[in-house]
Amino acid sequence: MNKIYFIGINGIGMSGLAKIMKLKGYEVSGADLSRNYVTEELESLGITVYNSHLAENVCDVNLVVASSAIKQDNPEIKKAQELGIKIIKRGELLSLLMNKEKGIAVAGTHGKTTTSSMLGSLLLDIDPTIVVGGILPEIGSNARCGKIEVFIAEADESDNSFLHLTPETAIITNIEADHLENHGSLENIKKSFKQFMDQTKGEILVCGDCFETLELIKNRKNVKTYGINKLDANIVATDIRVENGRTKFKVTIEGKVFGEFEISIPGNHNIQNALPVIYLAKKYGISKTRISEKLLKFKGAKRRYDILHSDKIRIIDDYAHHPTEIKATIQGAKTIEKNKTIAIFQPHRYSRVNFLLNDFKGSFEGVDEVILMPVYSAGEKNEFGVTLEKLKEKIGHKHCIIVEKNEDIEKIVAGEKESATFLFMGAGNISSLAHMIAENIGRTGNEVI
Repeated sequence: MNKIYFIGINGIGMSGLAKIMKLKGYEVSGADLSRNYVTEELESLGITVYNSHLAENVCDVNLVVASSAIKQDNPEIKKAQELGIKIIKRGELLSLLMNKEKGIAVAGTHGKTTTSSMLGSLLLDIDPTIVVGGILPEIGSNARCGKIEVFIAEADESDNSFLHLTPETAIITNIEADHLENHGSLENIKKSFKQFMDQTKGEILVCGDCFETLELIKNRKNVKTYGINKLDANIVATDIRVENGRTKFKVTIEGKVFGEFEISIPGNHNIQNALPVIYLAKKYGISKTRISEKLLKFKGAKRRYDILHSDKIRIIDDYAHHPTEIKATIQGAKTIEKNKTIAIFQPHRYSRVNFLLNDFKGSFEGVDEVILMPVYSAGEKNEFGVTLEKLKEKIGHKHCIIVEKNEDIEKIVAGEKESATFLFMGAGNISSLAHMIAENIGRTGNEVI
């Protein structure tokens, strides 16, 4: 099989594997309905990207890789089935690549992209293969082919595709109710994580600050825990403080002080993300000095507290869309943002808003104002009766408004007279709006064209 076709190729997960396969010498093509920031890189590598799903696109390929978002009535899926072309999911292709290497799989409800990106950055000196769910500034991409057998990737629990993986090492950042449209319940999610742990061949690094993870590690001998001020953990961060916008902390490994480190990205959740990374970097022979240097330089993956404009008006782009992620992002922001902070939130999927509605209560505590945008449906129909009015009521913030049009967001930013931070949050297309506003401010000052 030398001709591989990706349906939904511009997705952040799909594009990463498409790049890896191209770099491995395969002929790669694919289709997606809209172009985005990864399309240009795909094309620069010689990958053909079609902007519509047509049956004739797959007539001359040997293997089709389909995003989990692709429906069975997709014309490319139907044609591939008609021609007897093998069709696999993204997670299956990832497993074919990772399972024959020394895989380091980063799993968890939140923090996968930041943790895997940080680990990839710190291990670049040993030349690993990397596939992450965000653009890593150090490589200018979400994927790279390395020369050694270490393979770093995110392990996606949303559709249970991580159960195809049998990694050498696993990191589990946390476990929480999410993607209930697929799993049905938290108990089912925990069962999946238990199976993922069972399939891990070597060490499992688990965040001991999360109760749900602790439930699953009883009587397991291949587990090391990490946490903040959790003195019974194997890897502990203590003496945490924020100085000049940087977070400093001391790391103790197996009861011995390893050193003091600094990170530039805010929030206690990013200290947690750093702990297994520091441990594995040490294990793979990276010096303490080098770990310290690279950790401080790490600015986060694209869309993880991504500072697009910094002046009187600050524009921050962040992927947070789950209530827990929103709380963590705001908590981190308040350690470094000293001006008025306005959260602009685009809810993601009607099903997710429905299942997590009660969890949004108090999730925006800490910001001065909240602006709600229409739900990014990701192709879903509103079968749940979700409304922004219901979400606003559940959030319960005293300064919360609903804004239907992007133009009105632009006017709000342009009309801000004080120094302020606008925190754009969501997993949909809100990032494009944040980038456009930041670029316009950069050209014209605080006047949006």
